[in-house]
Amino acid sequence: MMERLVKALSRGPLHIVIIVLALAWMLPTAGLLITSFRTPQDIAHSGWWTVLEHPFNFTQYTLQNYETVITKNGMGQAFLNSLAISIPGTLIPVMIAAFAAYAFAWMKFPGRQTLFIIVVALLVVPLQMTFIPILRIFRLLRLGGTFPGIWLAHTGYGLPFTVYLLHNFIGGLPSELFDSASIDGASPLQTFFRLVLPLSVPAIASVVIFQFLWVWNDLLVSLMYLGGTPNVAPVTLKVANLVGSRGQDWELLTAAAFISMALPLVVFFSLQRYFVRGILAGSVKG
Repeated sequence: MMERLVKALSRGPLHIVIIVLALAWMLPTAGLLITSFRTPQDIAHSGWWTVLEHPFNFTQYTLQNYETVITKNGMGQAFLNSLAISIPGTLIPVMIAAFAAYAFAWMKFPGRQTLFIIVVALLVVPLQMTFIPILRIFRLLRLGGTFPGIWLAHTGYGLPFTVYLLHNFIGGLPSELFDSASIDGASPLQTFFRLVLPLSVPAIASVVIFQFLWVWNDLLVSLMYLGGTPNVAPVTLKVANLVGSRGQDWELLTAAAFISMALPLVVFFSLQRYFVRGILAGSVKG
């Protein structure tokens, strides 16, 4: 009993530091959330922390900011556009990367290592170098300002990282599993679907988190390939336009910003149990 008490007390300072860091990270989000429910008059005359004096005084909160942003500023349609961009922009590269990672890790074909090095080397290529040639291709194919065009763009930009991360995990699976599957007469495709995919759920979930957050929060790629097309503009473009045209309407900006970050938070916390295992994918063999 005494040993447990000493052990718990020795970890006390570490726990305190972790709690303080967590509160520091959560403070801006809490301020953003509280401000999004305040009236313009309250925001202009006092800080968001003043509501802590009377936290249960619900008369000082309003949903008018969210109603205005969603109905009058097109944020509702932009939210649906972001879903239409992010879901395929996440699933397509992850599916392709899973096949590619399995092939690079366990299938033997000429030039395998060279091709894998080329794919990983694409991680260091700046996005800005690709905009002009890809825009020319999109103009010829009439993909500019369309959902398929932005799906292809996010797929191309996300593949190097997703392939690299999944390759590390799949390559670390025990070779005995593949030998047993081969002895049992399983084809490479059957081995992939029945063996590799179920075992790679932590890594795939981690990759999904990374890719979804990147696509959802992206502004540069959407601005380049969607331009000013209003019917396909995602949330990030709408928020950027609000900043430019409504720089003084803090209540609208905070409501729009919280709408844009709500879904990524849901996705992250839904898959967070896989996050640590996925981020460490391939670090330990066996």
